[in-house]
Amino acid sequence: MAFKVKDHFFHKAKSENYLARSVYKLSEINDRFQILKPGQLVLDLGYHPGSWSQYASEMVGNEGLVVGIDLYPINEKLVPVKNIRLFEKDIFDLKGPQDLNVDQKFDIVLSDMAPNTSGIKTVDQLKSLSLVESIFELLPKLLIPKGHLLIKVFESQGAQDFLKQQKKLFKEFHYLRPEATRKTSKEYFVIGKGYSG
Repeated sequence: MAFKVKDHFFHKAKSENYLARSVYKLSEINDRFQILKPGQLVLDLGYHPGSWSQYASEMVGNEGLVVGIDLYPINEKLVPVKNIRLFEKDIFDLKGPQDLNVDQKFDIVLSDMAPNTSGIKTVDQLKSLSLVESIFELLPKLLIPKGHLLIKVFESQGAQDFLKQQKKLFKEFHYLRPEATRKTSKEYFVIGKGYSG
């Protein structure tokens, strides 16, 4: 069940004109790991409502481009931003960057996606793991060699086991639970730098 936490981060996001409090998870991760840089081509999977795309567009600047994809209708608030391009599509239908009107793979793939939760812990963990596995399967089509990945994961033994197997795909592999994560949340983030391709 989706709900808004009207805490410090909620009010900060409103005052700074970001579309969601989750922007502060990305900004903390980027401050620590410098994954977003000027001129990059960024793919934001499940971008809606769009605070990660907003932040990424600021970081990559006018020479860069952020491509957001989601099943939700396009968020019209982001349409005027010149270096953001949005698509209403299923990410698992993607065959490659050409489906998003770009002619090269992405420098970085972001995913703050989570499955629709049921409230049943084991079911939600399995749904999350399935989503994570599916995104890793897409990487060869979408991420350049030496590119970066940032993905949300729900805590579970299955996720730990799967991620241990994926570490070898990256030069660096980090785990972080940002300060803006809700106290009740079981999520954390995986940062992969230097994709082997």
